Amino acid sequence: MNVREYYSYLSAARAQLWNFLRALPPADLDRDLIDSGDRFHNIKDLLLHVTDVEDHWIHGVVLSDSVHQRYPHDWVRPQATQYDLNWILEYSREVSGRTAAFLDSDPDLNRSVKLVQDDPASDTVTLDQLLWNVMTHEVRHTAQIALMIRQLGHTPPWLDYMRFARPQVTPGQASADATDLDAADPDAADPDSDDL
Repeated sequence: MNVREYYSYLSAARAQLWNFLRALPPADLDRDLIDSGDRFHNIKDLLLHVTDVEDHWIHGVVLSDSVHQRYPHDWVRPQATQYDLNWILEYSREVSGRTAAFLDSDPDLNRSVKLVQDDPASDTVTLDQLLWNVMTHEVRHTAQIALMIRQLGHTPPWLDYMRFARPQVTPGQASADATDLDAADPDAADPDSDDL
């Protein structure tokens, strides 16, 4: 699996999660479920944080074109209860749309990226590594959100990869399917059949 395929899956899963969250009572999205957290306390905090991380790494560090300025908030302590869910999702849609466009441009995934742009001694990673970091970060926080949804007494949507993967026929399955068809219709394998 490559970055583009996995990001497509994340985008589809994200859309399902957003649709589910829109249907929850607003008070559930704001409920403090992480009492000991110094930065993140509720579902909206985590949604905003996931978007901030994607915007920072991909659009700020890699592309030097962050979206954050258009959605001013404290990214260290988001305190997202003050924001409407639609505002958070609008910010997220802009970031994810730009990320998808960037991936569609076929960037060099082996290119080196400095983690701290204005530090000559900064560590570097490949663009591929940085993108996987952003995506696994989202998966971890999405799992937290799913747990929080359960804590609120709801059943979260099924967001596993297999729900969104397109089934592919393997060579073994193709042969078995052809054999099954032949057994069901003896004339199917006969090129001299009158039905052809």
